Amino acid sequence: MHPIRKFLSYLLTPVFWLYFGLLLVIFHPIQVICKSFGRTDKTRKKAVDILNAMLLYGLTILGAKIKFKGFDQLPSDKPFIIVSNHQNHFDISPIVWGFRKFTPKFVSKQELGKGIPSISYNLRHGGSALIDRKNSRQAITEILKLGRRIEIESTCASIFPEGTRSKTGEVRRFKEGGLDALLKMAPSAVIVPLVIDGNHKLMPNKGFPLTFGTKLNYTALSPIDPKGREVKELVVELEELIKYQLNQAS
Repeated sequence: MHPIRKFLSYLLTPVFWLYFGLLLVIFHPIQVICKSFGRTDKTRKKAVDILNAMLLYGLTILGAKIKFKGFDQLPSDKPFIIVSNHQNHFDISPIVWGFRKFTPKFVSKQELGKGIPSISYNLRHGGSALIDRKNSRQAITEILKLGRRIEIESTCASIFPEGTRSKTGEVRRFKEGGLDALLKMAPSAVIVPLVIDGNHKLMPNKGFPLTFGTKLNYTALSPIDPKGREVKELVVELEELIKYQLNQAS
């Protein structure tokens, strides 16, 4: 890393984390108030959208360059499932903001459902599936409920088939269980592959320092109709599509 870039990384990382933490603390009571006094959950959702926009574009404090591509081809007349690679916790904000018109819900480990201001509250009250990764029955049950929800509401769900983050950016093998459960309960859904590129470079050292001047690209690929196809085949195709976009194809 260039010395000036390294200096700016160390200098601006504390500024960003202070900004990040303040946003979470400020927007937590805002969500509670919106849910308590709003006639519907739309008011709280707007607060969540604003929070995630501010979290995402707050990365410009660190000189990040943020680019969205392909979001003009998202299906508007049916539910869909966002299938993406997973690099770190910064993956969430671009999904919330980029797909905000469709109110994305997440398949998330249950540990994130408590203890984190704003984020835990939104996971618990926003319709996401909080799963116990040590209890496969509970996990599948929650994912099935989420699939049913997006089918009825014609919204979208987001899932990371790798199951855990890839700190190096190398795409791990995609697992089929979660996607299979979602498709069973959302038979009219299509799949939108999402390529997350650059987030692993932003945070290579467990949060300090964050890397100055990182290029962050979020690319939604053309929707895939899963009807009549084996989930195993779909998962392999999705993994290869995302690897290809990241220049990791074998």
